Amino acid sequence: MELLLVPVDKIQVALICLARVAAIFGSMPIFGSAQTPARVKTILALLVTVLILPAVEPTLPTHSFAPISLGLLVANEAMLGIMMGFIARLIFTAVEFGGTIVGYQMGFAAANVYDPQNQRQVSLISQFQNVFAILAFLALDVHHIFIQVLVDSYRMLPPGLLDFSGEAVPFIMELTGNMFVLAIRFSAPILAVLLLSGLVLGILARVFPQLNVFMLSFPINIGMAFVIIGLTMNMVVALLGREFAQLPEQFEQLLLLLRG
Repeated sequence: MELLLVPVDKIQVALICLARVAAIFGSMPIFGSAQTPARVKTILALLVTVLILPAVEPTLPTHSFAPISLGLLVANEAMLGIMMGFIARLIFTAVEFGGTIVGYQMGFAAANVYDPQNQRQVSLISQFQNVFAILAFLALDVHHIFIQVLVDSYRMLPPGLLDFSGEAVPFIMELTGNMFVLAIRFSAPILAVLLLSGLVLGILARVFPQLNVFMLSFPINIGMAFVIIGLTMNMVVALLGREFAQLPEQFEQLLLLLRG
């Protein structure tokens, strides 16, 4: 009985492909969270690697590598996947940051819950908006974009061509800065209503000094904020859909900048 041996170069090709796939699935929203078991991530990465390997194999290097060269190439591929997942996570960070601002303005500064995705305490409203963004992410099939971009990335940026000396790092920094602008957009309607509420209550405090405005502000701000959150859900979904729709273009620009 003959023993079927897999050539070393084939194993190296599969390992290089697996590095990028595993890094993307390990850093992308939802699937890359700490809540997803490591065994599920591993099986998913291996399965996707097996499925896309025949399609991307022509773009992968075929010659054998020395251990050090192979390790550097795998590290580059993993870094690329982490950068792509980080860009998508910025949207969820903006949603969480906007929810934190709204929670503090509503009076929920001490109302924190445990976030299983990031394994830390977050604001109650922040967690609510984060779960809402996750549902929108899955409902809009955004996770399918990652698989499509993953296959296209090998054509646009084959392994071994990663270049950090260009505009790739400033591009990521620009997207990180835009995260704060996006957070304000998510929370702007609620913040505007709460600001108006504070203005009205301040006027009432001057007109009626005996009125306990401090105790009155809590139920008013909380009730008005929940009403505005309910009324603006369609707007939030539209804003999330627009940001998710820009991900392929951002991924493409990142790959072009990394190619040099």
